[in-house]
Amino acid sequence: MKSMGQVPRRPLGNTGLHVSVLGFGASPLGGVFHEVDAEEGKRAVHLAFEKGINFFDTSPFYGDTKSETALGRAISDLPRDEIVVATKVGRYGQALFDFSAPRVKASVDESLQRLGLSYIDLIQCHDMEFVKLDQIVNETLPALLELKKEGKVRHIGITGLPLGIFEYVLDRVPEGTVDCILSYCHYTLCDNTLDDMIPYLESKHVGIINASPLCMGLLTRRGPPVWHPAPPALVDAAKQASQKADEFGIDIADIALQYSLRNEHIATTLVGMCTPQQVSDNCAAALKALGEATDSANSPAFLDASEAINSILSSTHNTTWPSGLDENNA
Repeated sequence: MKSMGQVPRRPLGNTGLHVSVLGFGASPLGGVFHEVDAEEGKRAVHLAFEKGINFFDTSPFYGDTKSETALGRAISDLPRDEIVVATKVGRYGQALFDFSAPRVKASVDESLQRLGLSYIDLIQCHDMEFVKLDQIVNETLPALLELKKEGKVRHIGITGLPLGIFEYVLDRVPEGTVDCILSYCHYTLCDNTLDDMIPYLESKHVGIINASPLCMGLLTRRGPPVWHPAPPALVDAAKQASQKADEFGIDIADIALQYSLRNEHIATTLVGMCTPQQVSDNCAAALKALGEATDSANSPAFLDASEAINSILSSTHNTTWPSGLDENNA
Protein backbone atom coordinates (compact mmCIF):
# COMPACT_ATOMS: atom_id res chain seq x y z
CA MET A 1 0.00 0.00 0.00
CA LYS A 2 1.23 3.46 -0.89
CA SER A 3 2.14 5.72 2.01
CA MET A 4 1.05 9.35 2.15
CA GLY A 5 3.32 11.58 0.12
CA GLN A 6 4.62 8.74 -2.04
CA VAL A 7 4.43 8.65 -5.82
CA PRO A 8 1.48 6.47 -6.92
CA ARG A 9 1.80 3.42 -9.15
CA ARG A 10 0.03 2.05 -12.21
CA PRO A 11 0.06 -1.37 -13.89
CA LEU A 12 2.46 -1.79 -16.82
CA GLY A 13 0.36 -3.57 -19.40
CA ASN A 14 0.00 -7.29 -18.70
CA THR A 15 3.42 -7.66 -17.07
CA GLY A 16 2.05 -7.88 -13.55
CA LEU A 17 4.40 -5.02 -12.63
CA HIS A 18 3.11 -1.91 -10.90
CA VAL A 19 5.43 0.98 -11.65
CA SER A 20 5.64 4.49 -10.23
CA VAL A 21 3.87 7.04 -12.44
CA LEU A 22 7.12 9.02 -12.31
CA GLY A 23 10.07 6.96 -13.51
CA PHE A 24 13.74 7.62 -12.79
CA GLY A 25 15.50 8.28 -16.09
CA ALA A 26 19.11 7.37 -15.31
CA SER A 27 20.82 8.81 -18.38
CA PRO A 28 22.10 11.85 -16.39
CA LEU A 29 23.86 9.47 -13.99
CA GLY A 30 26.20 8.69 -16.88
CA GLY A 31 27.30 12.31 -17.18
CA VAL A 32 25.36 12.76 -20.41
CA PHE A 33 24.67 16.43 -19.64
CA HIS A 34 27.37 17.28 -17.11
CA GLU A 35 29.71 15.64 -14.65
CA VAL A 36 27.85 13.92 -11.81
CA ASP A 37 29.16 13.26 -8.33
CA ALA A 38 28.79 9.53 -7.73
CA GLU A 39 27.65 9.89 -4.13
CA GLU A 40 25.12 12.58 -5.01
CA GLY A 41 23.76 10.37 -7.77
CA LYS A 42 23.41 7.49 -5.31
CA ARG A 43 21.60 9.75 -2.84
CA ALA A 44 19.23 10.77 -5.64
CA VAL A 45 18.39 7.13 -6.39
CA HIS A 46 17.84 6.34 -2.71
CA LEU A 47 15.66 9.40 -2.18
CA ALA A 48 13.62 8.46 -5.23
CA PHE A 49 13.03 5.00 -3.78
CA GLU A 50 12.03 6.50 -0.43
CA LYS A 51 9.51 8.72 -2.20
CA GLY A 52 7.90 5.78 -3.96
CA ILE A 53 9.74 5.67 -7.29
CA ASN A 54 10.42 2.05 -8.15
CA PHE A 55 11.06 2.23 -11.91
CA PHE A 56 14.63 2.93 -13.03
CA ASP A 57 15.52 3.13 -16.73
CA THR A 58 19.00 3.14 -18.28
CA SER A 59 20.92 2.00 -21.37
CA PRO A 60 24.49 1.09 -22.32
CA PHE A 61 24.30 4.03 -24.76
CA TYR A 62 23.93 6.56 -21.94
CA GLY A 63 27.35 7.90 -21.09
CA ASP A 64 29.02 5.01 -22.92
CA THR A 65 27.90 2.47 -20.25
CA LYS A 66 28.56 4.87 -17.34
CA SER A 67 24.84 5.25 -16.58
CA GLU A 68 24.37 1.50 -16.13
CA THR A 69 27.43 1.26 -13.91
CA ALA A 70 26.38 4.21 -11.76
CA LEU A 71 22.81 2.93 -11.43
CA GLY A 72 24.07 -0.52 -10.53
CA ARG A 73 26.13 0.88 -7.68
CA ALA A 74 23.25 3.04 -6.49
CA ILE A 75 20.70 0.22 -6.33
CA SER A 76 23.07 -2.35 -4.87
CA ASP A 77 21.65 -1.96 -1.37
CA LEU A 78 17.99 -1.53 -2.35
CA PRO A 79 15.61 -4.50 -2.01
CA ARG A 80 15.68 -6.24 -5.40
CA ASP A 81 12.06 -7.34 -5.33
CA GLU A 82 10.87 -3.77 -4.73
CA ILE A 83 12.48 -2.13 -7.77
CA VAL A 84 11.93 -2.48 -11.51
CA VAL A 85 15.09 -2.06 -13.57
CA ALA A 86 14.92 -1.43 -17.31
CA THR A 87 17.77 -1.20 -19.77
CA LYS A 88 18.22 -1.55 -23.51
CA VAL A 89 20.02 -3.27 -26.36
CA GLY A 90 20.93 -2.30 -29.90
CA ARG A 91 22.25 1.23 -29.58
CA TYR A 92 25.82 1.74 -28.44
CA GLY A 93 26.82 5.12 -29.86
CA GLN A 94 25.53 8.15 -31.70
CA ALA A 95 25.66 6.21 -34.97
CA LEU A 96 26.46 2.72 -33.68
CA PHE A 97 23.62 0.21 -33.85
CA ASP A 98 23.72 -3.58 -33.69
CA PHE A 99 20.50 -5.53 -33.21
CA SER A 100 21.96 -8.88 -34.29
CA ALA A 101 21.14 -11.85 -32.11
CA PRO A 102 24.73 -12.47 -30.95
CA ARG A 103 25.25 -8.81 -30.05
CA VAL A 104 22.02 -8.34 -28.09
CA LYS A 105 22.62 -11.57 -26.15
CA ALA A 106 26.13 -10.42 -25.26
CA SER A 107 24.78 -6.97 -24.47
CA VAL A 108 22.37 -8.34 -21.89
CA ASP A 109 25.20 -10.23 -20.16
CA GLU A 110 27.29 -7.05 -20.11
CA SER A 111 24.39 -5.04 -18.68
CA LEU A 112 23.75 -7.64 -15.99
CA GLN A 113 27.38 -7.34 -14.92
CA ARG A 114 27.37 -3.52 -14.89
CA LEU A 115 24.07 -3.38 -13.02
CA GLY A 116 25.10 -6.09 -10.57
CA LEU A 117 21.91 -8.04 -11.20
CA SER A 118 20.97 -11.65 -11.91
CA TYR A 119 18.05 -10.62 -14.12
CA ILE A 120 16.71 -7.52 -15.85
CA ASP A 121 13.03 -6.69 -15.34
CA LEU A 122 12.58 -5.02 -18.72
CA ILE A 123 14.91 -5.23 -21.74
CA GLN A 124 14.15 -2.87 -24.62
CA CYS A 125 15.21 -2.48 -28.25
CA HIS A 126 16.74 1.01 -28.22
CA ASP A 127 15.72 3.43 -31.01
CA MET A 128 14.86 0.66 -33.44
CA GLU A 129 13.91 3.13 -36.21
CA PHE A 130 17.60 3.28 -37.15
CA VAL A 131 17.56 -0.24 -38.60
CA LYS A 132 15.34 -2.37 -40.81
CA LEU A 133 12.36 -3.25 -38.65
CA ASP A 134 12.17 -6.74 -40.11
CA GLN A 135 15.45 -7.45 -38.29
CA ILE A 136 13.76 -6.53 -35.00
CA VAL A 137 10.86 -8.84 -35.82
CA ASN A 138 12.83 -11.79 -37.19
CA GLU A 139 16.10 -11.71 -35.26
CA THR A 140 16.24 -9.37 -32.27
CA LEU A 141 12.96 -10.21 -30.56
CA PRO A 142 13.41 -13.99 -30.96
CA ALA A 143 16.85 -13.63 -29.35
CA LEU A 144 15.39 -11.70 -26.44
CA LEU A 145 12.65 -14.32 -26.05
CA GLU A 146 15.38 -16.93 -25.65
CA LEU A 147 16.92 -14.83 -22.86
CA LYS A 148 13.48 -14.56 -21.28
CA LYS A 149 13.24 -18.37 -21.21
CA GLU A 150 16.69 -18.49 -19.61
CA GLY A 151 15.53 -16.10 -16.88
CA LYS A 152 18.00 -13.35 -17.74
CA VAL A 153 15.18 -10.93 -18.63
CA ARG A 154 11.60 -10.87 -17.41
CA HIS A 155 9.85 -8.61 -19.95
CA ILE A 156 10.54 -7.17 -23.42
CA GLY A 157 9.93 -3.69 -24.82
CA ILE A 158 10.58 -1.64 -27.95
CA THR A 159 11.47 2.05 -28.17
CA GLY A 160 11.80 4.83 -30.72
CA LEU A 161 10.53 8.20 -31.92
CA PRO A 162 8.30 7.59 -35.00
CA LEU A 163 5.04 6.15 -33.73
CA GLY A 164 4.50 4.05 -36.84
CA ILE A 165 7.36 1.73 -35.94
CA PHE A 166 5.40 0.32 -33.01
CA GLU A 167 2.45 -0.75 -35.13
CA TYR A 168 4.75 -2.25 -37.76
CA VAL A 169 6.45 -4.51 -35.22
CA LEU A 170 3.44 -5.34 -33.06
CA ASP A 171 1.41 -6.42 -36.11
CA ARG A 172 4.15 -8.88 -37.11
CA VAL A 173 4.87 -10.71 -33.87
CA PRO A 174 2.67 -13.00 -31.76
CA GLU A 175 0.77 -11.21 -29.01
CA GLY A 176 2.76 -11.33 -25.80
CA THR A 177 6.13 -11.09 -27.54
CA VAL A 178 6.37 -7.38 -26.73
CA ASP A 179 5.21 -6.35 -23.28
CA CYS A 180 5.52 -2.57 -23.57
CA ILE A 181 6.59 0.34 -25.73
CA LEU A 182 8.61 3.40 -24.79
CA SER A 183 7.66 6.52 -26.73
CA TYR A 184 9.29 9.91 -26.28
CA CYS A 185 8.30 13.48 -27.18
CA HIS A 186 4.82 12.34 -28.24
CA TYR A 187 2.87 12.96 -25.06
CA THR A 188 3.84 16.51 -24.18
CA LEU A 189 2.37 19.99 -24.33
CA CYS A 190 3.96 20.28 -27.79
CA ASP A 191 2.81 16.96 -29.19
CA ASN A 192 0.27 14.49 -27.84
CA THR A 193 -0.09 12.20 -30.85
CA LEU A 194 0.64 9.19 -28.65
CA ASP A 195 -2.86 9.67 -27.26
CA ASP A 196 -4.37 8.58 -30.58
CA MET A 197 -2.40 5.33 -30.44
CA ILE A 198 -3.41 4.30 -26.93
CA PRO A 199 -6.54 2.30 -27.98
CA TYR A 200 -4.44 0.30 -30.46
CA LEU A 201 -1.70 -0.38 -27.89
CA GLU A 202 -4.24 -1.43 -25.29
CA SER A 203 -5.87 -3.78 -27.82
CA LYS A 204 -2.46 -5.44 -28.09
CA HIS A 205 -2.22 -5.58 -24.25
CA VAL A 206 0.98 -3.55 -24.39
CA GLY A 207 2.06 -1.26 -21.56
CA ILE A 208 2.96 2.35 -22.31
CA ILE A 209 6.02 4.25 -21.10
CA ASN A 210 6.28 7.94 -21.91
CA ALA A 211 9.64 9.73 -21.94
CA SER A 212 10.88 13.29 -22.50
CA PRO A 213 7.80 15.09 -21.13
CA LEU A 214 9.84 18.30 -21.46
CA CYS A 215 10.40 17.51 -25.14
CA MET A 216 14.18 17.19 -24.81
CA GLY A 217 14.51 20.62 -23.22
CA LEU A 218 12.04 22.56 -25.35
CA LEU A 219 9.67 22.99 -22.41
CA THR A 220 12.20 24.44 -19.98
CA ARG A 221 13.33 27.90 -18.98
CA ARG A 222 16.84 27.13 -20.23
CA GLY A 223 15.54 26.02 -23.61
CA PRO A 224 16.75 23.17 -25.82
CA PRO A 225 20.37 22.31 -26.62
CA VAL A 226 21.74 23.66 -29.89
CA TRP A 227 21.54 20.22 -31.51
CA HIS A 228 17.81 19.84 -30.87
CA PRO A 229 16.16 18.51 -34.06
CA ALA A 230 12.91 20.48 -33.72
CA PRO A 231 12.12 22.92 -36.55
CA PRO A 232 12.72 26.62 -35.77
CA ALA A 233 9.00 27.47 -35.57
CA LEU A 234 8.52 24.96 -32.75
CA VAL A 235 11.62 26.15 -30.91
CA ASP A 236 10.37 29.75 -31.12
CA ALA A 237 6.87 28.80 -29.94
CA ALA A 238 8.26 26.89 -26.97
CA LYS A 239 10.44 29.85 -26.00
CA GLN A 240 7.44 32.19 -26.11
CA ALA A 241 5.41 29.71 -24.06
CA SER A 242 8.13 29.53 -21.41
CA GLN A 243 8.29 33.31 -21.19
CA LYS A 244 4.50 33.46 -20.83
CA ALA A 245 4.59 30.93 -17.98
CA ASP A 246 7.20 33.08 -16.26
CA GLU A 247 4.78 36.02 -16.39
CA PHE A 248 2.50 33.95 -14.15
CA GLY A 249 5.42 33.06 -11.88
CA ILE A 250 5.30 29.43 -12.95
CA ASP A 251 8.01 27.26 -14.48
CA ILE A 252 6.80 25.80 -17.78
CA ALA A 253 8.52 22.53 -16.86
CA ASP A 254 6.06 22.11 -13.96
CA ILE A 255 3.09 22.53 -16.27
CA ALA A 256 4.59 20.18 -18.84
CA LEU A 257 5.44 17.41 -16.39
CA GLN A 258 2.07 17.55 -14.68
CA TYR A 259 0.28 17.35 -18.03
CA SER A 260 2.17 14.18 -18.98
CA LEU A 261 1.61 12.49 -15.63
CA ARG A 262 -2.18 12.80 -15.59
CA ASN A 263 -3.00 10.31 -18.34
CA GLU A 264 -4.02 7.14 -16.52
CA HIS A 265 -3.44 5.02 -19.63
CA ILE A 266 0.29 5.78 -19.49
CA ALA A 267 1.95 3.60 -16.85
CA THR A 268 4.96 5.80 -16.18
CA THR A 269 6.63 8.95 -17.44
CA LEU A 270 10.42 8.99 -17.39
CA VAL A 271 12.29 12.08 -16.27
CA GLY A 272 16.07 12.32 -16.20
CA MET A 273 17.40 12.87 -12.67
CA CYS A 274 20.77 12.79 -10.92
CA THR A 275 20.45 15.00 -7.81
CA PRO A 276 18.28 14.80 -4.69
CA GLN A 277 16.86 18.25 -5.45
CA GLN A 278 15.66 17.12 -8.87
CA VAL A 279 14.04 14.09 -7.29
CA SER A 280 12.26 16.21 -4.68
CA ASP A 281 11.04 18.73 -7.25
CA ASN A 282 9.78 16.10 -9.67
CA CYS A 283 8.05 14.06 -6.97
CA ALA A 284 6.34 17.22 -5.72
CA ALA A 285 5.16 17.95 -9.26
CA ALA A 286 3.83 14.41 -9.57
CA LEU A 287 1.82 14.68 -6.35
CA LYS A 288 0.42 18.05 -7.45
CA ALA A 289 -0.52 16.66 -10.87
CA LEU A 290 -2.48 13.83 -9.29
CA GLY A 291 -4.19 16.01 -6.69
CA GLU A 292 -2.27 14.51 -3.79
CA ALA A 293 -0.59 17.71 -2.61
CA THR A 294 -1.96 20.60 -0.58
CA ASP A 295 -0.82 23.20 -3.12
CA SER A 296 -2.90 21.66 -5.89
CA ALA A 297 -1.97 22.09 -9.53
CA ASN A 298 -5.51 23.36 -10.08
CA SER A 299 -4.81 26.81 -8.64
CA PRO A 300 -6.16 29.72 -10.73
CA ALA A 301 -2.67 30.94 -11.63
CA PHE A 302 -1.64 27.48 -12.79
CA LEU A 303 -4.77 27.06 -14.89
CA ASP A 304 -4.41 30.51 -16.44
CA ALA A 305 -0.77 29.87 -17.29
CA SER A 306 -1.65 26.49 -18.80
CA GLU A 307 -4.32 28.03 -21.00
CA ALA A 308 -2.00 30.81 -22.14
CA ILE A 309 0.88 28.54 -23.12
CA ASN A 310 -1.40 26.04 -24.85
CA SER A 311 -2.68 28.91 -26.97
CA ILE A 312 0.87 29.83 -27.96
CA LEU A 313 1.79 26.23 -28.77
CA SER A 314 -1.37 25.61 -30.80
CA SER A 315 0.19 26.94 -34.02
CA THR A 316 2.89 24.24 -33.96
CA HIS A 317 0.98 21.54 -32.09
CA ASN A 318 1.96 17.95 -32.96
CA THR A 319 4.97 19.08 -34.95
CA THR A 320 7.64 16.39 -34.94
CA TRP A 321 10.89 15.61 -36.76
CA PRO A 322 12.35 12.58 -38.55
CA SER A 323 14.50 10.00 -36.78
CA GLY A 324 16.24 6.96 -38.22
CA LEU A 325 15.76 5.45 -41.65
CA ASP A 326 13.49 7.31 -44.08
CA GLU A 327 11.31 4.22 -44.51
CA ASN A 328 10.58 4.22 -40.77
CA ASN A 329 9.27 7.80 -40.87
CA ALA A 330 6.66 7.26 -43.56
